[in-house]
Amino acid sequence: MSVQTKSKVIIAMSGGVDSSVCGLLMQKEGYECIGMTMRLWSGKEKGSEKTCCGSQSVEDARLVAEKIGFPFYAINFQKDFWKEVIEVFADEYFKGRTPSPCILCNEKMKFDSLYHKALSIGAEKVCTGHYARIEYNEEMGRWHLRKGVDIRKDQSYFLFSMTQEQLAKTIFPLGGYTKPEIREMALEAGLITAKKAESQDICFIPNNDYASFLKKHFPDRIPEKGPIKSTEGKVLGEHTGIHSVTVGQRRGLGVAFGQPLYVTAIDANKNEVTVGERNKTHATSFTIKKATWVYQIPKLGEKYKLLIKIRARSKEVPGTVTPLEGGRAEVVFDEPQHAITPGQASVFYIDDYVFGGGWIE
Repeated sequence: MSVQTKSKVIIAMSGGVDSSVCGLLMQKEGYECIGMTMRLWSGKEKGSEKTCCGSQSVEDARLVAEKIGFPFYAINFQKDFWKEVIEVFADEYFKGRTPSPCILCNEKMKFDSLYHKALSIGAEKVCTGHYARIEYNEEMGRWHLRKGVDIRKDQSYFLFSMTQEQLAKTIFPLGGYTKPEIREMALEAGLITAKKAESQDICFIPNNDYASFLKKHFPDRIPEKGPIKSTEGKVLGEHTGIHSVTVGQRRGLGVAFGQPLYVTAIDANKNEVTVGERNKTHATSFTIKKATWVYQIPKLGEKYKLLIKIRARSKEVPGTVTPLEGGRAEVVFDEPQHAITPGQASVFYIDDYVFGGGWIE
């Protein structure tokens, strides 16, 4: 494709080095670039000014766009973010589940709200700094989502819920590079974000204190204290609210015992937390809901041997996935796994391609 035929794209800029280099690469490719930062959160939690939602990040993004040479806008999406991400985040914790807000933010904000904003100004695609790859398979007639070449930075897990339409309208220019290569490009271009540290926290909870965040913003919904029971039903102590614990948790339970205890189950209806030894957290099977199928549309009831991931930082392990009616699927591991956590995403792979995924029930 010649430079003259390149289209207008939105560069989703977080104020970090990755999205900065996206703009650099797309500009060099001849695209007509427009930088946009999504103003998602205006809370006053300590450290929030330094996250991708903070004022400093907006200013960094503006300076990068100015340096590279394309227009930049900061767009207010706070109302959508509250409804689509924060309220869902809170609902899940109050139900005794453990949500993944970064996946929801990708699905509902970057590849939905921002995409429609792009269309409204005549842009054809959205470009983000995710370490993943998008390919079109002509024989299958489908867009595929593939891991980034830098496995340590791969973010395909967080993108499993992208639809075919979203994949078709998205560009991930960093998927074929390693993180050191991206930083080197930024240094060579003199970008202010070249040496900027990465944020590892959820943008609206930079201090990682979920319980305090929920108490501050949803004070009328905070669950009452309740019993902590052993797997045999014996009361061992009292929890401070089911929103403050998660399946697999060991520390901070306030229960003294001869050996480490882990949360094995959370019952929101009974307001009970069950704990047991580590082997009590192991399970072989579970079901997912709201399944998204990326690689292909599987047949209901057919068994697929795949690699399965049950949290962002876990390794993929072999198992069998059986699609069911109603957007659900049954997942069975070859070997028992630790702390299969309701509310988290389970993502399935075939080689380094995302086959699909869904939310653990």
